[in-house]
Amino acid sequence: MKRVIHWFRRDLRLSDNTALSEADRRAEQVFPVFVLEDALQTGPDVGAARLTFLLRSVEALRKNLESLGYVLIIRRGRSVDVIPALARELSAQAVFANRRYEPYAVGRDARIFNALNEMGVGFEVFKDSVAWEGEELLTQAGRPFTVFTPYAKTWKSRAIPVARRRLSAAGKPVPKISSEPLPVDSGEFGHALTQPIPEPGERAARLALKRFLAGPVYHYAVRRDRPDLAGTSGLSPYLRCGTIGVREIYSKLGEARESGGAHAVRPCDVWLNELIWREFYLQILTNFPRVAQGAFHARYDRLEWSDNEDHFTAWCRGQTGYPLVDAAMRCLNATGTMHNRLRMVVAMFLTKDLLIDWRKGERYFMRQLVDGDMAANNGGWQWSAGTGTDAAPYFRIFNPVAQGEKFDPDGEFVRRWVPELAHLSADDIHAPWRAPLEGYARGYAPRLVVHEEQRKKCLAMFQKVKA
Repeated sequence: MKRVIHWFRRDLRLSDNTALSEADRRAEQVFPVFVLEDALQTGPDVGAARLTFLLRSVEALRKNLESLGYVLIIRRGRSVDVIPALARELSAQAVFANRRYEPYAVGRDARIFNALNEMGVGFEVFKDSVAWEGEELLTQAGRPFTVFTPYAKTWKSRAIPVARRRLSAAGKPVPKISSEPLPVDSGEFGHALTQPIPEPGERAARLALKRFLAGPVYHYAVRRDRPDLAGTSGLSPYLRCGTIGVREIYSKLGEARESGGAHAVRPCDVWLNELIWREFYLQILTNFPRVAQGAFHARYDRLEWSDNEDHFTAWCRGQTGYPLVDAAMRCLNATGTMHNRLRMVVAMFLTKDLLIDWRKGERYFMRQLVDGDMAANNGGWQWSAGTGTDAAPYFRIFNPVAQGEKFDPDGEFVRRWVPELAHLSADDIHAPWRAPLEGYARGYAPRLVVHEEQRKKCLAMFQKVKA
């Protein structure tokens, strides 16, 4: 092929990029393109932190491409209009992109394929963001996996694909092509940024991986559930934007596992499991796209959720009267991040204590999280709500006090985000009603509900549907 467009989407890197590597190998000239979609302004789940991180990652990509002699072509509009128009303008023989799995993206790509096909232009999409996708891993009965443990076992039985080569320097002068200016943050799209964001770009992603594998990964198994400790990798925003490749991560993790000795095996395997969870939820979204709108187990769409807006608002603001829940939500609102253990705690509290529809929490998370990803967010919420793929579903109900006592034993995380309770002892900080004179003296909200009572209501709600 003489000319190929590489359409950057969630693969904002030059290394270990399948479609880009193929374009570089097969074409005489590669044109890098990024589309500022109209949906960035109008989409119902757009969040300022995530959008700003994306835009700044694109800017880092633009500079990296420039160092190799490429110009990143940036256009605004609907990709179904922009990509065919660019293909015509550039006289391209093909458009290459890495595969997306969200239902709306799948539908959009089908429309673009048809439009390009009518023009005689190829549209090739490649597996890139996962080791195994769609129906590459199936049960012995030939069906998609719906339970994580056997999926993970099968996943680990396969040899992981190797990382792809880095884009080479441009071989031809770049013709002058019109391009839109790139906004530096989300404000131009009507979403005011109020949260800090991580350092964007491919270099920052690789540094984060290097730091994590240099030491913290070896303590991951014991620290990963502690929000008061820095025990996680912080890579999820980079994976979401694709500023680092999964094959590179798996390769580097394997090296750390081998070089760390016998004590490194378990923590490295625990972290690998978390990465596999990400792929598990992506294949669930691919094979069961209905989860984007409703429960994985369709019978749970009949649950009679509460419509108490005051309770939902209190949950969003971190004013439920349960310290660990409130600390987690305040942290999310201020930073755009939330520890994985706390995501489960607050999701279970919303759905199983306040009895509010998981979809409301799912959407709130997408608007706040810098790493918001449809598959992982949906999978996590449905797991917590008891409507999803969990093998022990609706009757798994976290006690928010017990979770705090176990995973924030000294109360340091709560003290950081709920200063009204900073004076309380570790014995009282997760249940301030035990010391009412001290616990509520500084304006902390009383409990919205009593967990033990709501647990019974939750079980009855689910059993009614099952019956």
